[in-house]
Amino acid sequence: MAKDEGGKRAGRGVQWLIGTIVIAASFLIGWLWMDYRAALDRPLVLDRPVYFEIAKGDGLARISTELERQGIIGNRIWFTLRACIDGSARQLKFGEYEIPPGTTLRQLLAMFVAGKVRQHPITLVEGWTFRQVLAMLDQSPPLTKLARGKSPEEIMRMVGAPDEHPEGRFYPDTYFVTKGTTDIEVLRRAYRKMQAVLEEEWANRDERTTYATPYESLIVASIVEKETARPEERPLIAGVVTRRLAKGMLLQTDPTIIYGLGDDFSGNIRKEDLLKDTPYNTYVRAGLPPTPIAMPGRDSIHAALHPAAGESLYFVARGDGTHVFTNTLEDHQRAVEQFQKRRHD
Repeated sequence: MAKDEGGKRAGRGVQWLIGTIVIAASFLIGWLWMDYRAALDRPLVLDRPVYFEIAKGDGLARISTELERQGIIGNRIWFTLRACIDGSARQLKFGEYEIPPGTTLRQLLAMFVAGKVRQHPITLVEGWTFRQVLAMLDQSPPLTKLARGKSPEEIMRMVGAPDEHPEGRFYPDTYFVTKGTTDIEVLRRAYRKMQAVLEEEWANRDERTTYATPYESLIVASIVEKETARPEERPLIAGVVTRRLAKGMLLQTDPTIIYGLGDDFSGNIRKEDLLKDTPYNTYVRAGLPPTPIAMPGRDSIHAALHPAAGESLYFVARGDGTHVFTNTLEDHQRAVEQFQKRRHD
């Protein structure tokens, strides 16, 4: 009888223990579940944007471990659990991500699933030469360098425009790229955009223009681009170029001299520079130079194809970014004497 009572008490003790464990476990599970749910919408502890890269082949375990190691998330378990519960574990896209302050765990996973990778701006500046473009691309960290060490001819073949001279062929603009994009791809995009802009402007050109091809207008646009940064002056300069060509006059534009001199340009145009025969010396060679001398923007292309009417055949820089336009050589010489008499000394 005593044994029965002892057994019953032992049984009740086990039941109590089991009940206690069950209750404790229920409380723990409930607390963990609430903490998990709260963690999903709790902002990550970031005081500035941080960058995180998912490489090709990275699995959920490595991604969550690296996020925790870098201090981006506080607990990789909740990140992993959420990814498994909502099915995103197999949908995480590789790439470089910018994670701003205020991002939650739920938003972070959504960002990785959507593939909202970081976009880097690459800016090609109006008036830059092809050499300047290549130098900038070569110094751009996000880009994979395929053009490095290649000749202009090789680069143009890679771009998909073999047998074309590269100068002026790329549209100056800001192009957004992801990490790992090649410099050649940036050039392809800029080449295609220049083609599209030039075709559009050529189709809507002023009927008075006499260029034989869109390429000729691109050459003129590059001269306009280098001659002035004032939008209101671009059609005026294009008008001077158009009239001088029509009259068979030498263009005599300094930017073409400078381009032709290349590394020999000292910073000032000297008298001997004006006499040095290069394909781009429009002081000694008639007509247009053989290629553009820089990348023109849309405004300069539009101006080249919509030159201002008038009679001016000359212009000279005042020194403040504007120009004096004159109709006769005598008036031009007076303007040169007034504003730039020492320019070629």
